[in-house]
Amino acid sequence: MRDTEVDLAELPEETPVGDEEVEVPTPVVAVVGRPNVGKSTLVNRIIGRRQAVVEDVPGVTRDRVAYDATWSGREFTVVDTGGWEPDARDRAAAIARQAEAAVATADVVLFVVDAMIGATDDDEKAVKMLRRSKKPVLLVANKVDNQAREIEAMSLWSLGLGQPYPVSALHGRGAGDLLDAVFDAFPKEAPRVREGRPRGPRRVALVGRPNVGKSSLLNKLAREERSVVDSVAGTTVDPVDSLVTIDKEVWQFVDTAGLRKRVSHASGTEYYASLRTAAAIEAAEVTVVLLDASEPITEQDQRLLTMVAEAGRGVVLAFNKWDMVDDDRRYYLEKEIERELKRIPWALRVNISALTGRAVEKLAPALRIALASWEKRIATGRLNQWLTALVQATPHPVRGGRAPRIMFATQPGNCPPKFVLFTTGPLDAGYVRFIERKLREEFGFQGTPIEIAVKPRKMTGPGGRGKAHG
Repeated sequence: MRDTEVDLAELPEETPVGDEEVEVPTPVVAVVGRPNVGKSTLVNRIIGRRQAVVEDVPGVTRDRVAYDATWSGREFTVVDTGGWEPDARDRAAAIARQAEAAVATADVVLFVVDAMIGATDDDEKAVKMLRRSKKPVLLVANKVDNQAREIEAMSLWSLGLGQPYPVSALHGRGAGDLLDAVFDAFPKEAPRVREGRPRGPRRVALVGRPNVGKSSLLNKLAREERSVVDSVAGTTVDPVDSLVTIDKEVWQFVDTAGLRKRVSHASGTEYYASLRTAAAIEAAEVTVVLLDASEPITEQDQRLLTMVAEAGRGVVLAFNKWDMVDDDRRYYLEKEIERELKRIPWALRVNISALTGRAVEKLAPALRIALASWEKRIATGRLNQWLTALVQATPHPVRGGRAPRIMFATQPGNCPPKFVLFTTGPLDAGYVRFIERKLREEFGFQGTPIEIAVKPRKMTGPGGRGKAHG
């Protein structure tokens, strides 16, 4: 597989856009607090689904992760953060910086305290940080499961943030009153949910095995620290959504957890992170699969590629750490690609370095080509004219004294492109692969899987005529 040249002429023409409506910006709520006070559980309660990774150990959430939410018919964004600790070092310091960045960009901050423990010295230091931000702060007394604990939670008035809002994030107790207070604290009215909104930024899942450089690439693209980066593999657990601008276009990138094991073999945090990575791929339109160019292609890499291809998403292969590849490694890498990635020869390829920024600007043109292919439709007449000529030039091999014929073809769908061949009998798998290869040569389809279904004619009796079924 060779580097795919990005040809802007292959991109779809831009659709003229009429007068744009002025929209009220979606307000942002940041959920902060020291480790293991139930922030992610509260986030799941607010958004109404179990999406943030939760486990009964501190430090599961490490990045700031944004989720869309609604309450009383109004939209807002809730941002989950890692545990904030004063005087943190190393990875904990990076996690704390992410929490502080979330506070800086929020309209309202929910400061979560474990009501069963009460106010701690770290909570009091966090209050000082929050006061410096000059943002509206609501004090959330979490783990209040009954009225007796609600009375105990009133001791949190001592933190000086005003009324504590007693809630049980796990059971939902008090969550409605808290959200009403959040909307009262917003600087302006949150936008109402509207149907048929224009499509937002194209959604890109960033996947790869642990420590391959996904978070570093996201930070390079965003030109700021959006994800915690650490030399220890597995730093990212939740999918991290970030809006980044590449080549003058805004893209929504989702940084995912690196998958070490099959989902069926994972446990605890890794199990839920695996499920969320799979969900992020399903929710994406195109996927950037990051591989370490300085190391051999692994079984984990191939498993991820299979997952992405089977999900039917566009694919761009980004070979990272290209600054560490010498001539010898380049030679062996080409051999590995021919051998290990022969099942997806259609994937686009870009050689980059997240550390130095080498060629990261090539990602946007590659993503556009993959998306254009993913959405491409071929007119039925054109498709059948081409297929008739192809079959006449290279007919199906004779099997059992006769060769099945292709009577008609159509493309019933795209995203990814789907084709149906109506035939007089089953086709050899090799011949279907031949048709797919020729389809790609004729119509492009770079960077996207395509699906071809064969519908043999159903015979009504011996020697009788039949009709296609399916």
